[in-house]
Amino acid sequence: MLARTRSLGLAGIDAFQVDVEVRMSPRGLPTFSMVGLPDSAVKESRQRVQSAIASLGIVLPTRKTTVNLAPAGRRKEGPGFDLPIAVCILSAAGLLPPETVGEYFFTGELALDGSIRPVRGVLPMADHTAAIGHSGLVVPSANGREAVLAGDQKVYPAGHLSEVVDLLQGCGNLRPGTEADGFTHGGGSASGLDLSDVRGQEQAKRALEVAAAGGHNILMIGPPGSGKTMLARRLPSILPPMVREEAIETTKLHSVCGFLSEGQALVLERPFRAPHHTISDAGLIGGGTAPRPGEVSLADNGVLFLDELPEFRRNVLEVLRQPLEDGFVTIARASMSVTYPARFMLVAAMNPCPCGYLTDPRRSCCCTAPDIQGYMHRISGPLLDRIDIHLEVAPVSWSDLSRAGPSGETSPEVRSRVVRARERQVARFEGFEGVYSNAGMTGPMLRELCPLDEPSGALLRTAMDRFGFSARAFDRVVKVSRTIADLDGAVSVGVRHVSEAIQYRALDRDYWT
Repeated sequence: MLARTRSLGLAGIDAFQVDVEVRMSPRGLPTFSMVGLPDSAVKESRQRVQSAIASLGIVLPTRKTTVNLAPAGRRKEGPGFDLPIAVCILSAAGLLPPETVGEYFFTGELALDGSIRPVRGVLPMADHTAAIGHSGLVVPSANGREAVLAGDQKVYPAGHLSEVVDLLQGCGNLRPGTEADGFTHGGGSASGLDLSDVRGQEQAKRALEVAAAGGHNILMIGPPGSGKTMLARRLPSILPPMVREEAIETTKLHSVCGFLSEGQALVLERPFRAPHHTISDAGLIGGGTAPRPGEVSLADNGVLFLDELPEFRRNVLEVLRQPLEDGFVTIARASMSVTYPARFMLVAAMNPCPCGYLTDPRRSCCCTAPDIQGYMHRISGPLLDRIDIHLEVAPVSWSDLSRAGPSGETSPEVRSRVVRARERQVARFEGFEGVYSNAGMTGPMLRELCPLDEPSGALLRTAMDRFGFSARAFDRVVKVSRTIADLDGAVSVGVRHVSEAIQYRALDRDYWT
């Protein structure tokens, strides 16, 4: 007998339909074969499925069984096909009604005792079934809260194969899940880090506020112990809350990687990723035989922090150029190509020289000029051009360190100004699709939305002649100027906004080269 049902596979953060077909034939030797480009995890489902069915007290007839996963040309990965294969086998054996089995999509890994374990990528799968207007999706109970976020469809969270059998026979108590917890804006820092923890460094805090308000990339240069890492780790605490669309996109990425904790529905806190400098280019950008998201995608809608930037391998840093410019990563393989979103804020930190004390007034630098040049040249000019703010971080003074009580404003106080600045930007970008912050403006948008008056233009022209700004650096200065004006509540960009933005191009100044 032939039985059919439907499941879902993953390609990047998108799902695709997989038709599961099972034929049980009384003719031929009693064998079990599986076709349709299954990987090892899918092939091993035979033992899990047979044991799970046996746990129900069901004895299957000894017949030749063939399982086909269509389309046959796309590779099927992961244990999520266990449940649809088991359901289809029971239907082919005449134990479940074929017309009812065909009404649902199924995904889930089976344990040997018949319980259903969670799988990765359920949110993209649910999103796909909601988009095609289907109303029946059976998922593991641990993935239930995640699946119901996708839209108006019936999601059935099941904890055991017996519950699914009862549902299909029309005699069970399995009911559609509901989104019990409504979406609440996420943001800030779940770790409790606060900007007031940083002693002194008022200029650095101001630059961090500007970066957060406009979504700008930032590079901090300073001697060891000046607080660069401490500042970077507190940046998420002043970023604006994530809207629902951002939370859904970030959750999809974490879901396909299996990073969601059991029962977690949404990622509400902006991600903060800090890979070690020994990371490979595939680890940073994504890749592998079966392409997986890299650190740049896992930092989507959040912060990617690269500490000791010159210590990263040159080829690893160069792969950042495309996602910094485009906001996504495309990984091409011979048989497939997947695209992952990668809209992140790059925050990098580095010393001014190999020994670290070139700009420290209290300690002398022991590096030679060629050493310093070689150290600085580990970072290419095109990559530096894509970083909007270059900030010098000075050592912290004794008076700042010894001061009692909080140091400066708290993160919620700074964040309130950042949120107001972002609201002004969203209103300005009405009619421009996909742009939510000043950092995302294109060249034509800059000319239209950020005109400079005569004094501001003259100041920027003088800075270009003196410091040798590139055309890309020119655009970055204008974007940062617009953000500073937004923080001030100014309608147009003025001289003092441009002047402050020029100060944030430390690596373009003569004495660094």
